[in-house]
Amino acid sequence: SAGPKKHTQSPITTGTSTFAMKFDGGVIMAADTLGSYGSLARYTNVQRIMKVNETSVLAAGGDIADFQFLQEVITQKQIDEDCRDDGFTLKPKALHSWLTRVLYNRRSKFDPLWNIFLVGGIEGDEPYLGYVNLQGTAFTETLLATGLGGEMALPVMRRAMEKKGGLLNKEEAREVMLQCI
Repeated sequence: SAGPKKHTQSPITTGTSTFAMKFDGGVIMAADTLGSYGSLARYTNVQRIMKVNETSVLAAGGDIADFQFLQEVITQKQIDEDCRDDGFTLKPKALHSWLTRVLYNRRSKFDPLWNIFLVGGIEGDEPYLGYVNLQGTAFTETLLATGLGGEMALPVMRRAMEKKGGLLNKEEAREVMLQCI
């Protein structure tokens, strides 16, 4: 190669707002479909939620190209898992842990994937919801949201849960998500 190796210093095409919450019996996720090219609202139909398998779903905020790269890796990981046909599937907790390691590893190489991921699904019989960012910082929570829309949506989701006194049912959670979007 003619020059030094270059890394992405800032994302180019990005998506921001993703929302997720546990409900009684599952997890619901939503995301806007806008892809911004800098400050230009350029792409209006960018899908940023990925069904990994029957138990796991992934939502992404941040750089669209980095999400597409990881989407291909995860898809291949799931194909490999299906080919083994050993009765095991990639569960949301394992996906969350794997993403944490991948993002931390890339950050440590000074070549981060400029994303924030929300991982949701069913682990055993319980809803699972996790967060991981470009530094590899990870945690689990009942309500999660990213981007500017997330700052406005979290109080709406919290208020609905406080009013109910616990987890919402599926239809109530869907209504809250529609309010947030």
